[in-house]
Amino acid sequence: MMRKKFEAGFKAKVAMEAFRGEKTMAELSSEYGVHANMISRWKQELLEGAAGIFNGKHVKVDPVQEEKADKLYKSIGELKVENDWLKKKLDLLR
Repeated sequence: MMRKKFEAGFKAKVAMEAFRGEKTMAELSSEYGVHANMISRWKQELLEGAAGIFNGKHVKVDPVQEEKADKLYKSIGELKVENDWLKKKLDLLR
């Protein structure tokens, strides 16, 4: 499966919407086609990096670390879906 790469502007837009809190993570995830965990991560990065805007220091994200984190978030999402499915099947057998 091909990993999606998102432009910085897109990430900022989605993170800002998450920060505003007008929509749930599930709504944002559905609207933008991005996993809720990823949106939460972008929101956290936005909040952590915001202070750097005012002191002239910008936090650089290591692309290797970002790729590793993306893979981990994807794995977590897949495992959660599988776990939820198994719980439903177990409940049916009881």
